[in-house]
Amino acid sequence: MTATQERTTATQPGSGFRTSTKATSAQKRAPWILLAPFLALFVLTFIIPIISALFQSFTTVDREGLFGEDGVTGRFAGFDNYVTALNDAGFVGSIWRMLLFGIVQVPVMIVLCTILALLLESASARWPAFFRAVYFMPYGVPGVIATILWSFLYVPGLSPIVSLLQSVGLQPDFLGANSVLWSIANIVTWTYTGYNMLIIVAQLKSIPGEVYEAAKMDGANAFQVAWRIQIPLIAPALVLTTVFSIIGTLQLFAEPQILSTVAPAIDTEYTPNYAAYTNAFAFNEYGVASAQAVIIALAAFILSFAFLALTNRAPKNERDQKKRAKRDGLEARRALQTRGTSATGSRPATGVANRSTTTGAAPRLQAGSSQQNGTKGAGA
Repeated sequence: MTATQERTTATQPGSGFRTSTKATSAQKRAPWILLAPFLALFVLTFIIPIISALFQSFTTVDREGLFGEDGVTGRFAGFDNYVTALNDAGFVGSIWRMLLFGIVQVPVMIVLCTILALLLESASARWPAFFRAVYFMPYGVPGVIATILWSFLYVPGLSPIVSLLQSVGLQPDFLGANSVLWSIANIVTWTYTGYNMLIIVAQLKSIPGEVYEAAKMDGANAFQVAWRIQIPLIAPALVLTTVFSIIGTLQLFAEPQILSTVAPAIDTEYTPNYAAYTNAFAFNEYGVASAQAVIIALAAFILSFAFLALTNRAPKNERDQKKRAKRDGLEARRALQTRGTSATGSRPATGVANRSTTTGAAPRLQAGSSQQNGTKGAGA
C-alpha cells in the first residue's frame, strides 16, 4: 500500500476494518442533504416572513396624491407604528376580549378532551378506535367550512336548534353582542377537542401496564386510577395542549371573519388578527399591521412563558425545603462570620504573646537582648 493510500484510509478503533475518509465525510453530509428541503421551506415560509414583519413594523409609506398616483415613498418610522397600534382602542380591546375568551374556553376544552381520552382508554371502553376517529373528525373540517356550518345553526329561521328552543318559550340569540363570543368558543371547542384528545391518548398509551396492575392490587377503583395515576402522568401532554390553545386563541381569525357576515356585533377589530388583517388589506397600513402582528406574537410568548413557569414550579413541600435549607445556610454563614469577628477582636490582646511563641524571630531577639545586657553588665 502506498503512502497516499495509507493517508486516505483510517482504522476504526477496536475493529479490523478500514474506512475511507471520503465515506466518513459523505456520512457527515448526508443528514444535512436530507434536511435541506425542510430547512429551505422553513427559512422561506417562517424565518424570512418573521424578519420581514419585524423590518416592516419600523417603516411607513408616504403616498403623494389621493391614491398615491403621484408617488409612494417609504421611510423609517421608529416606534410610531407601535404607538399607533397601542393607541388603537379597538385593537387593545380585542386583546382583552381574547384573554377573556382564553380564560373560559381553554380550560373547558382541556377538561373535555381529557375526559374523552380517559374514557376511551379505560378498560371498559368499547370500539375505542371508532370513537377516536369520530371525535377527531371535526378537526379535519376546514375552519371556514366549520364556521359556515355552525352559522346555519345560529341564524334564526334557518337553525333547527333555535326553532326547537323557541317552541318551548326560549328566545336564544347566538349572534348577539353578549353571546357571539361564546358562539365562536363553541366552534373552536368543537373543532380542536378531538385533536387535543389524540395528544393525551398518546401520552396515556405510554404508561406501563405494571402501574395499573399495582393499582389494582392496592384496591384502587377507576376514579382513583384516573385521578392519582393517569392525570399526574399525562401532565406533559396537558401542558403541551394548553400552550397550543393559548397561542391559537390570540391567532383566532377565520371564525369571526366568517360570522361577521351574519353577526352585526362582530366588527373588523373583533380579534387581534382580524384587526391586523383590516389595517393591512383594507387601509393599506402595512407598517401598523406588522406592528400589531409583532405585539400579538409577544403577547402569545409572554402568556405561554408565564404558563410554563407556573406549571414547572416545584411542589410546595420541595419549595419549603429549599427555603429552609437556604435559611439554615444563611444562619450558618452568619454564625461563622460572628465567630470570625469575635476572634479577630480578641487578637490584639494576645498578638504579642502569640508571635513570641510561634515565630522564630522573637527568641532570637530575646537571645540578642540578653547578650547585650550581659555585655553591658560586664562592662559596668
